Amino acid sequence: MKKSFLEKLSDITHLHKRAAFSNLPNPDASDPSFLQLAKARYSCRSFKDTPLTQTQIDRILEAARVAPTAANKQPVHVWVVKSPEALEKLKGATNYIYGAPVVFMVGAKPDAAWVRKYDGKNGAEVDAAIVGTHIMLEASALGLGNVWVGSFDPAKIKADFPVGVPDAGAGLKHSDRQPLEDFASEI
Repeated sequence: MKKSFLEKLSDITHLHKRAAFSNLPNPDASDPSFLQLAKARYSCRSFKDTPLTQTQIDRILEAARVAPTAANKQPVHVWVVKSPEALEKLKGATNYIYGAPVVFMVGAKPDAAWVRKYDGKNGAEVDAAIVGTHIMLEASALGLGNVWVGSFDPAKIKADFPVGVPDAGAGLKHSDRQPLEDFASEI
């Protein structure tokens, strides 16, 4: 039985954002490079001790810097943790650095964020997540492994993103995805 518009809409438990699509300049709209990158990226949980170059770090930071944020408020700060002393200190906040030679920590600044007027929803954490996603995707584009770590002591750090040269392939669950018809609906 075909669902009505309202029935389809009721399948959504939380409406977080609206999206508008328009024709943007794209020299080759058939180029699937982003989709290939998105499919190939995996959560790397073992890193070689190969240091990142300053060029790699700078490119990752630039990708983070240009990430979209609500009302372009940019309520985040990124720390590049790479000294042996600083990496050792992080081990007190999380057990999940996986031997990465660099950790990008992204902090959200709620006082500087856009706030939705309808319900007071503060956008700082969402903006930080977008910045973190840009960090991971640029690291992947550079051939670097990376993983989003959510298990940390928030009193010690806000978020961390170990990045380095992968020493292991994708896990067995990497390709497990919901069927598209369960993941998204057209209404």
